[in-house]
Amino acid sequence: MSRSIPITVITGYLGSGKTTLLNQILTFEHGKKIAVIVNEFGDIGIDSQLVIDADEEILEMNNGCICCTVRGDLIRIIGNLLKKQEKFDHLVIETTGLADPAPVIQSFFVDEAMHSQTELDAVVTVVDAKHIWNHWDSSEAQEQIAFADVILLNKMDLVSSEQADLLEQRIRTANAIAKIYRTQNCELEIDAILGVKAFDLKNALSIDPEFLQEAAHEHDETVSSISIVETGSVSSDKLTTWLNQLVQAQGQNIFRMKGILNVDDEDRRFVFQGVHMLLDGRPGKPWKPDEQRRNEMVFIGRDLPKAVLKEGFQSCLV
Repeated sequence: MSRSIPITVITGYLGSGKTTLLNQILTFEHGKKIAVIVNEFGDIGIDSQLVIDADEEILEMNNGCICCTVRGDLIRIIGNLLKKQEKFDHLVIETTGLADPAPVIQSFFVDEAMHSQTELDAVVTVVDAKHIWNHWDSSEAQEQIAFADVILLNKMDLVSSEQADLLEQRIRTANAIAKIYRTQNCELEIDAILGVKAFDLKNALSIDPEFLQEAAHEHDETVSSISIVETGSVSSDKLTTWLNQLVQAQGQNIFRMKGILNVDDEDRRFVFQGVHMLLDGRPGKPWKPDEQRRNEMVFIGRDLPKAVLKEGFQSCLV
């Protein structure tokens, strides 16, 4: 039986500290064998030279941005790695600072081998706490933050605690569920980065149990998080129809969807996630006999119509 290889995607705007984080991962005494894919924009590869010597396998892709023309290359390289997966325990992909993370994440949806043999553990975004304000209006910076499961507010030695608080509040409006850590030189316990299983709303709730409440995160930003919580049972047929219609109408604006649902009163939770117009769902943990079954959904995207989303989901309830 082939095992499911966890994959961590590292994103962050130019100069935020991604390679520094990668070096932290490679030198930490965690006992894991890690394979690394370093992506660069341009014909000359430099990043892999910045990565300090390690036993880990480092593969370089430098024929374009990982988020467009080379997604096929990414799938091919990971496919080749999976043929010798006994040699590593975890795969880390470092994207270029100008990458939209969405197509990278989508790769794990569209290729059957990757879908069945890998598990996207977390999208980790490094944010330059000092200079992010200069790039806040760029779509790349916004989307890197919106897609993150874990955010490192890096270069904390260059900003005051008040500036960091303000930045964290701003990030929270765009991403309500990411774990946020304040770092200097990306120094952080490895358990906060690898093996976090971030595609789990329960993890998000453990950070901030209030984030799913109606009143949370009301603001005027174009990129936002919208949360829906409903009790009851969801009809699988109605849910499928609604989600398909939703991604046709709003797919480009929906960066990410996550949900843990009580579908057809099955014994197990139904866990689904979406990236733009791609959807994926599978059975999750069993419901406990005395547990109240709640449907919890989070949408992260641009100009999302909250009332329409909530009404649409409510129409799926039995």
